[in-house]
Amino acid sequence: MSLSRFITPLSSTSDSSMIPSTVKKNKNTTTALCFEDTKERIKNMFNKVELSISSYDTAFVAMIPSSASPHAPFFPQCLNWLLDNQLLDGSWGLPDRHPLLINDALLSTLACILALKQWGIGEDKMNKGLQFIESNFTSINDDKEHCPIGFDILFPSLIEYAQTLGINLPIGATSLEAIIQKKDKELQRGFQSNSEGWKAYLAYVSEGMLNSLDLNTITKYQRKNGSLFNSPATTAAVFRQLKNADCLSYLQSVLGKFGNAVPMVYPLDIYARLHMIDSLDRLGINHHFKDEIQSVLDETYRYWLQGAEDIFLDPTTCAMAFRILRLNGYDVSSDPFYQYSEDKFANSLKGYLKDVSAVLELYRASQVIIHPDESVLVKQSSWTRNLLKHNSSPYQLYADKLRIYVDNEVNDVLNFPHHANLERLLNRRSVEHYNADETRILKASYRSFNLANQDILKLAVEDFNLCQSIHNKELKQLGRWIVESRLDKLEFARQKLAYCYFSSAATLFAPELSDARISWAKNGVLTTVVDDFFDVGSSQEEQENLIQLVEKWDVDVNTVCCSEAVKIIFSALHSTICEIGEKSVERQGRNVKDNVIKIWLDLMRSMFTEAEWLRTKATPTIDDYMQNAYISFALGPIVLPALYLVGPKLSDDVAENQELNYLFKTMGTCGRLLNDIQGFKRESEEGKLNAVSLHMLHGNGVVTYEDTIDKLKGVIEENRRELLRLVLKEKGSLVPRDCKDLFWKMLKVLNLFYIKDDGFTSNEMMYSTVNAVLKDPIILN
Repeated sequence: MSLSRFITPLSSTSDSSMIPSTVKKNKNTTTALCFEDTKERIKNMFNKVELSISSYDTAFVAMIPSSASPHAPFFPQCLNWLLDNQLLDGSWGLPDRHPLLINDALLSTLACILALKQWGIGEDKMNKGLQFIESNFTSINDDKEHCPIGFDILFPSLIEYAQTLGINLPIGATSLEAIIQKKDKELQRGFQSNSEGWKAYLAYVSEGMLNSLDLNTITKYQRKNGSLFNSPATTAAVFRQLKNADCLSYLQSVLGKFGNAVPMVYPLDIYARLHMIDSLDRLGINHHFKDEIQSVLDETYRYWLQGAEDIFLDPTTCAMAFRILRLNGYDVSSDPFYQYSEDKFANSLKGYLKDVSAVLELYRASQVIIHPDESVLVKQSSWTRNLLKHNSSPYQLYADKLRIYVDNEVNDVLNFPHHANLERLLNRRSVEHYNADETRILKASYRSFNLANQDILKLAVEDFNLCQSIHNKELKQLGRWIVESRLDKLEFARQKLAYCYFSSAATLFAPELSDARISWAKNGVLTTVVDDFFDVGSSQEEQENLIQLVEKWDVDVNTVCCSEAVKIIFSALHSTICEIGEKSVERQGRNVKDNVIKIWLDLMRSMFTEAEWLRTKATPTIDDYMQNAYISFALGPIVLPALYLVGPKLSDDVAENQELNYLFKTMGTCGRLLNDIQGFKRESEEGKLNAVSLHMLHGNGVVTYEDTIDKLKGVIEENRRELLRLVLKEKGSLVPRDCKDLFWKMLKVLNLFYIKDDGFTSNEMMYSTVNAVLKDPIILN
């Protein structure tokens, strides 16, 4: 039985209505040039990580007194930057800020006022800043406003410092008392817990706590680059008190790079470049930047082996580096995640904050288990999923971006696990949720073109729509093939073209993979027809006749076919296999027709065996059933011929190698068991045996349905992890990675089709899903 048996048809007759009536015209020359220009600009982003300037951090650097005179600034250029960069509304901070970032502007503005007041300069600017604070002060009580990290400590502390400087803040006594009480309560609660996470948090916001903290305990968080938490503000505040030479060296290096001001966080290079790779992958345009991505991955792997602090001191970067490196074939251990186990995660700064980005990345990393002894990832998957599922409602986890975008990410990762995330559906969702003007929020807000920008979004939309126009043409071509082959005349056969082509276009979407897509889709249609033929549409004589015709191959169909159905099916098989053979010559340097014939014979013989079991009412052993069933599930003709058409050379030795056979068996086993679990009730009513019923029959009445399902789900999970290990394996592998990827892509198709409660048994849901890939272009507001 093939995978398509489970999927509900779009209509009772045919899904030809899925074929769109129009196809977009080819891009003109001007558009093509713009496309290339956009790609070039994105390529250049790999060379440099750009960060916005932080007025908040620059203010703290500007407050440092000179070593020569306490009455002059150490970094006068920072003071001048503050004077030159006040916004028109009197505030300091990022221009064009989001309406929910008023608290961020209040904090930055107050810090800049303090710096100007300390050096007795810019009175007019201070007054404008104070007017902004007065006009917007009520926002601190607005629950919808996004609060920067440490706001409830930092803002009251800066107000108290302002009072010592003689600044007359336009804040009522009642309001002032309320925010100071709020600060005191948070401090009391934290000091009572006295956890390592709290201590890290307190050190991170220490610019607001210097008079009440043991500075020597803060310096334990100092990094090799001299900074504390890669934060210029924290580092500047500590240097101001301790005159630590390494702190000074860090600040000088940052100013050497950025000139007369500093960013919110530095360096961010490893994270920013990894995030960029991840975004390009999720948007479906990573294939345009293979060389640039490879260079970044090689560099990141070197940093990983060196134990770089910017990776291993940050759970977000550590998890992202692990996931991306492992998925790209690098040998990385999961051992670093022992420091981020559920109990230890709270000991980190992001753990104390319950930082949703860190939890998301840790959860994503936990989905790439490939070794049986990676219990740390199994546990990590459980607690991070639980945290995201039950605590991701607003304000229970800290988010470093606006809540609407975080909610989209959380919902996406929970609803679409890695093994069921079809590329083109992921690409479309990622484009529709992409925020090209994304603002990140730590102690203050910042932006980076490397993290999000219009060029990346523009390329993703144009690439998606261009590929879709090609897919539309191919789908029309396949529709004509169905009619010309007379497959639509077989009344017993389901018409599954749209689904079969959808599964190829949703995974093998690049224009240059057209031959592989067509092969995948045609063989998908044919396996559905042949499955129905052996299942309900033929006699034993017809089944034997079809197998004999494929064995003999060069025959006169007008004289040797025992029925019209056999003639139609064999003719369609013959032309399709010959076509694949001809196309393989260009890519492989040889005709692989005989290889494809063997693949089809293996399938038909396995289907004949199942038909014989049903005719004779035989009860096979579980081992005999599974040895046959992973082949009869009919993935062989879909996946294996496509291996010859995706690019790499695949010799006969490799094609017949145990590694490739093991990849196929592992994939087929997963698919067969997913099918048997979902189809158990229907097949039992039809008097057919499958893995579920056989386990119960051979269990002598002791094994329950629930026990069987639990056991088979465990087998599926084991095989899924094993397949991912085989696909990612580099050392000792003979099968090219591009070929191995097809097995994993098919598994994603299977898991999406068979995933529980996903709506794929709903015609409307399936219809809209197929349309999202094949028909509806992306149109941005």
